[in-house]
Amino acid sequence: MRRHILLFLAVAFATHASLQLHAQDFPGVGKVTKVHGGFQFTEGPAFNGEHLYFTDIPNNRIMRTDLSATLETFLEPSGHCNGLKFDGKNQLLACRMDGELISIDTKTKRITTLANSYDGKRFNACNDLVIDELGGVYFTDPRYLAPDPWPQGKEAFYYRSHQGVVTRMDDDITAPNGIILSPDEKTLYVVPSMQKQVFAYNVDAPGVLSDQRVHYQIKQPVNKENTGGDGLSIDVQGNLYITTDLGIQVVSPTGKLLGIIEFPEQPANCTFGGKEMKTLYATCRTGLYAVEMPIAGHRFPGEVK
Repeated sequence: MRRHILLFLAVAFATHASLQLHAQDFPGVGKVTKVHGGFQFTEGPAFNGEHLYFTDIPNNRIMRTDLSATLETFLEPSGHCNGLKFDGKNQLLACRMDGELISIDTKTKRITTLANSYDGKRFNACNDLVIDELGGVYFTDPRYLAPDPWPQGKEAFYYRSHQGVVTRMDDDITAPNGIILSPDEKTLYVVPSMQKQVFAYNVDAPGVLSDQRVHYQIKQPVNKENTGGDGLSIDVQGNLYITTDLGIQVVSPTGKLLGIIEFPEQPANCTFGGKEMKTLYATCRTGLYAVEMPIAGHRFPGEVK
C-alpha cells in the first residue's frame, strides 16, 4: 500500500461541482508527514489556534503540541479521555471513557464535570463530541472500555444543553462513535464503529432531531464486511473526513465518496488546524500525522476565528 494520498482525491476535489473550485485555485493536496510518534493509541485531536491537543488513551494522558518540536503532557491521569473539543471560552471539553463529559481549564487544568449519568446511571464510556453554537454538546456513549454489563444497558448518543439538561437522542445504532455537525448546524452526522452505515439527522432545534437516514456506506476493506468508522471532521463545504480501516474517506454533502487519504497507520480521528485551517491532522495509532489540504476545515465555535 502506498502511504500517501490517492491521486483520485485531488481529481475529485478539482471536478466535484459542489466545491465550486477549479484546478487553478489550489496546488492540490500535500504529502502525509509524521508530526510526533511513540504513543500507544492516539485519539481526539482538537485545535485552539495555538496548540493541538490529543489523547493517548492507554497511557491515560492528554498531550499538547505547538505543531513544531514542542510536545508535552498536558494532563495525566486523564480518566482515559478520548474525544476533545474547545467550547469558545478556551475550555477543553473531553469525553472520558471512565464515564463522563468534562470541561478542563487549559490554564489551571481545573476539571469540571458536565455530565456523568443519565436516568440515574453512569454513562458507559463517553467517546466523542461536537459543540453547537449555543454551547450544547452532542456526545456518543458506546461500549469501548465500558464495565460489563454496560451501565446504561444500551449504546446511544446524547445532547447536553448549555443549561445542563441531558437528553438521549438515539439508541438504535451499533457502537455510535464519531459525531459532528454540518457547517450550518442543520445536519448531525453519526459514525458507528460496528456497522458500515453513516447516519445523518435533521437538526430541527438544538437537541431536537428528525429524519434519520443513511448518508453514506463506508467503503470496505477486501474480504471484510460491515466495518465502520471512528472519528471524523468536516470542511467549510460540508465534506466529511471519516477515519476508517482504509484511511480517511472523504465524502461529499450528498454522500458521494471523493477519495481516500492513506496513512502509514490506521487513523482513529482527525481535525483541521493551522493558520488557514487547511492542515488536516490525524491521530493514527502510535503517531500524529499532518497533510495539507486544498480546502479549509470548518471552524466550530470553540476554534479561533
